[in-house]
Amino acid sequence: MKKVSILSLHLGYGGIEKCVCALANMLAGKYEVEIACVYKLYDKPIFDLDKKIKVKYLTDVKPNRDELKKAIKSKNIANIFKEGLTSITVLKERKSSIINYIKKTDSDVIISTRALFDKWLSNNKKDNILTIGWEHNHHHGNMKIANELINSCKKLDYLVVVSNNLKEYYQDKFDKTKVVYIPNVLENIPSKVSSLKEKRFSCVGRLSNEKGQIDLLKIMKKIKDNYPDWTLDIIGDGDDKESLENYIKENNLTNVVMHGFQNKEYIDKILNKTSIYLMTSHTESFGIVLIEAMSHGIPCIAYSSAEGACEIIENGKNGFLIDNRNEEEYIKKIEELINNEKERKELGKYAKESIYKYAKEEVETKWFEILE
Repeated sequence: MKKVSILSLHLGYGGIEKCVCALANMLAGKYEVEIACVYKLYDKPIFDLDKKIKVKYLTDVKPNRDELKKAIKSKNIANIFKEGLTSITVLKERKSSIINYIKKTDSDVIISTRALFDKWLSNNKKDNILTIGWEHNHHHGNMKIANELINSCKKLDYLVVVSNNLKEYYQDKFDKTKVVYIPNVLENIPSKVSSLKEKRFSCVGRLSNEKGQIDLLKIMKKIKDNYPDWTLDIIGDGDDKESLENYIKENNLTNVVMHGFQNKEYIDKILNKTSIYLMTSHTESFGIVLIEAMSHGIPCIAYSSAEGACEIIENGKNGFLIDNRNEEEYIKKIEELINNEKERKELGKYAKESIYKYAKEEVETKWFEILE
């Protein structure tokens, strides 16, 4: 049995971490799978893992980014110096632990999950190991980011990207590395779908600036004037939590409920009561939350600035894509679906049909092709 190692920064909250666990679960039926993890942030991984999967933590240190930020904000020289030294130690440990693992592992395949890991894997890999860079982020037109990835992956066997758009961009940038598009997997497709009758929207994701939840709250402020009985469930946690909660209080948005981070079972219950899924991300490499919503038969609305959404949403068929972050047009489409239950159901039906290409059986075949 082949051994496959996945290099991960941590197994806490995060989209990449969720994808790492989903991939590990998918491969565990055919391979011996080990996740080599730099930081142990929690007692156990946040996302469920198959019992056959081994998790190997490479260091005892934890990142001190928040502590360093606080020290800088307080302008306490002693604390800044202390946290600065700690940060240097942590970063050194991160690099040395990954490189040592790459050099000593008995794995047949190593899958890296970030450009920095790709670079260390390229420079320290054994000749008889299959090496794969797995890129989740979109360069968003930033050539510095794109070139960094290209330079990091030049010595790897494969670069796996999560969108066709990224494949088209990167595929002619390498001499030897083969670029392959494999979408993220939808681990479970629910048998039940939402009735689309309840007056509820939902949005799931990390609470951070690039996800654009503040724009969503501004939209809900206007929706409330004409449709006060429609509510929005926001599920997730992150750096923007406090500012979003303050905006909700200041604008008396009683139609918005913040749920914090929740497990899949909880999210599925919310989605089963959702009639329209709303995404306002500025950028999105894939948008796994969209296919999760669609698996419940829910039509989705997103801005086209979220590149990943453009590959998932077929405009007018399973949802709507709004160009130029046009808030007025976004609201218009929400109101169109609010007032037309028949259209909601037609879009929701096609949404359910359109997600089977992300099913485990489809995605694992693509992975098996390169692993074999």
